[in-house]
Amino acid sequence: MSDTNPLGAHLPLDPKPGHSSRGRLERVLRRGEFAVTAELNPPDSADPDEVYDRAAVFEGWVDGINAVDASGANCHMSSVGICALLTRMGYAPIMQIACRDKNRIAIQGDVLGAAAMGVCNIMCLTGDGVQAGDQPGAKPVFDLDCMSLLETVRTMRDDAKFLSGRKLTTPPQVFLGAAINPFVPPQEFRPMRLAKKIAAGAQFVQSQYCFDVEMFRTYMSRVRDLGLDEKCYIMCGVGPLASARTAKWMRTNVPGVHIPDHIIKRLEGAEDQKAEGKRLCIDIINEVKEIAGVSGIHVMAYRQEEFVAEIVHDSGVLKGRKPWRKEPNFANEMAEARLEESEATAGISPHNLAGAAAENEG
Repeated sequence: MSDTNPLGAHLPLDPKPGHSSRGRLERVLRRGEFAVTAELNPPDSADPDEVYDRAAVFEGWVDGINAVDASGANCHMSSVGICALLTRMGYAPIMQIACRDKNRIAIQGDVLGAAAMGVCNIMCLTGDGVQAGDQPGAKPVFDLDCMSLLETVRTMRDDAKFLSGRKLTTPPQVFLGAAINPFVPPQEFRPMRLAKKIAAGAQFVQSQYCFDVEMFRTYMSRVRDLGLDEKCYIMCGVGPLASARTAKWMRTNVPGVHIPDHIIKRLEGAEDQKAEGKRLCIDIINEVKEIAGVSGIHVMAYRQEEFVAEIVHDSGVLKGRKPWRKEPNFANEMAEARLEESEATAGISPHNLAGAAAENEG
């Protein structure tokens, strides 16, 4: 895939009154449409095509793509690097920032750089401890946490200044997000935790995987009682399970993931566990989309990204709406065809252009 934008997609969009950013995700949510985001599995590579190939499977099905920041304290391509590639192609990335690895100076610089590239959404996370990853000897930073990071970016955006008080000439226009986990005890405290994040600046949140719909329904009832659903867009995290064995491993090894026994039993009783995991994800989406106060879903399909389009389609959450996708630029295709024709007429093939150039230079 060429490292150029085939459509010349103009991001960010024109400013809109009352909006914090110039991105598509905020517009979809503010219009009251059910939003869909997905998580991009970052490569252990410096090849941009690995990012583009992974993003392509989401095209036309999601309103935003999360660029994760060394999740699980494991090193991959950086979130800011992934965002640079995605914005170049016209995608709408959600840049995750984990406080574990950078101090406030580096983080504020990344926020400005990301906004300059067209990143319109920032997800503020504390981050897993280094002991959770494959380099436990690394030095953790944690200069900020998710709350103070939200306040920092909000200060940069709304007050046009760094934490030091120094003024910004152009503030970042970004839509601020955070993570929630309704499934860890004490459950009755979780809505209050959300309230604190909203007070710090969160405008949308994405939840940890939801495999216990009743627990999530109870959480949302408390959220509505506090009026928090009117102050923040709440997106429920969902994802397909590849097998009962995978579910057991996640329940034991992934912090904050809650998978009830009945989910594992359903997978164990299936003839095709991967297909059943996909159906289970669709069933959960169909339940949570009907819960009052839920504004969207966040699909986390680790190593099953090819199922995202099918899951979103079969769940019917888009209700016929078509999220942005790249369209071929026929003018560019015609220009390329004419170039190839002229090269063929001149006896120069695209494969020996470099050699011809080298000979001319000699």
